[in-house]
Amino acid sequence: MDRKTDVIIIGGGQAGLATSRCLTDLGIDHLVIERGEVAQRWRAERWNSLRLLTPNWMTRLPGWSYQGRDPHGFMSRKEVTEFLTAYGADFSAPVMTHTRVLSVAHRAGAFLVATTRGNWRARSVVIATGACDVPRVPRCASAIDPSIAQVTLDSYKTSSQIARGGVLVVGASASGLQIASALQSSGCDVTLAAGRHTRVPRTYRGRDIMVWLERTGILQEKRDPARDVDTLARTHSVQLIGSPTGRSLDLAAFRAQGGRVTGRLTGAEGTRIGLGETLRQDIRSAEARMGRILRRIDQHIARHGLNAPAPGRIDPVDCPVAPAQIDLAREGIRTIIWATGYSRDYSWLHVPVLSPGGEICQQDGATPVAGLYTVGLPYMRRCNSSFIDGVGQDARAITKLIANQLGASPPKAA
Repeated sequence: MDRKTDVIIIGGGQAGLATSRCLTDLGIDHLVIERGEVAQRWRAERWNSLRLLTPNWMTRLPGWSYQGRDPHGFMSRKEVTEFLTAYGADFSAPVMTHTRVLSVAHRAGAFLVATTRGNWRARSVVIATGACDVPRVPRCASAIDPSIAQVTLDSYKTSSQIARGGVLVVGASASGLQIASALQSSGCDVTLAAGRHTRVPRTYRGRDIMVWLERTGILQEKRDPARDVDTLARTHSVQLIGSPTGRSLDLAAFRAQGGRVTGRLTGAEGTRIGLGETLRQDIRSAEARMGRILRRIDQHIARHGLNAPAPGRIDPVDCPVAPAQIDLAREGIRTIIWATGYSRDYSWLHVPVLSPGGEICQQDGATPVAGLYTVGLPYMRRCNSSFIDGVGQDARAITKLIANQLGASPPKAA
């Protein structure tokens, strides 16, 4: 017979644990199903030198926050894993590890969840598998000569695994730019294929940029209802690095290291890579977006009479002359690293809630099927919905919806 619980949470990362904590506080019976260990992606699917883009003081979850001695530092991959593991242990999160979800169906008002360790019946399901599920690789990758190694974000760990020779990194948002910079510093000859991106400085007017983004309310801005879930899922992260030195990282800094920047990848055949001609336009657009953000910060400072240094000069990115194509073999490029973002794999979800692009249709985390919710998706409710800090805020809102759906009463005060 199927085992029963009120709520099944799929995913034991920050989104799933935050939701579990909120349900625990409400006294709602639930189970978290995780395919590996708690924080599995942080453990096994991120490169070794990765640090959070947000400072430690922003590492906040329901009932738990960073309490260390370096609030303005940036947690390493290992530290994030330890932080989330301690969080789950603190409230004895009911996590069933090393268990894969095979299917989720909805029949007669209940959700049927089949797993590798048996079947469950629940009144509600929360999909907390997050934004960074399956690395996105363009279709043209299959046409690339097999002599060129191809590496995805979940398998890249360190420069030592990259073959000698040149490297092409495709994608210039946070992940791609960080990896390209690290490889260039290690002695590799790196070419970065850059498309649409958002540039911001690490610090501005004496504060970390995240301080200003929070104080101005930019991080709390609600999702634009006019933007569909497929478009939101492809929103690029800002060009930032969580560096102990507080350095900024953008295309200009990468070029100063000796790296080469080209336009976006448009196709591939054999050892030839086609490149777009929009690099200059993409750089100008990024400068304009940064300008709007910084002007808003300036206005906030002036409006509230805050004591902050005058704005420093931020030099524009010099637009290089980019080739229309590259012959990888001729230029000695032996490896491509795909930093082209992530897609979501919902092949196990047999509930009619998917968009034409394969994303979950949801409004503020609630899907069209009553009782089915999401947490941790990009711009799910607000700009910061995929941040550790943001998933906690969203989890509180979603669990209130679940409590109303289940007719659960709030726990009595002690």
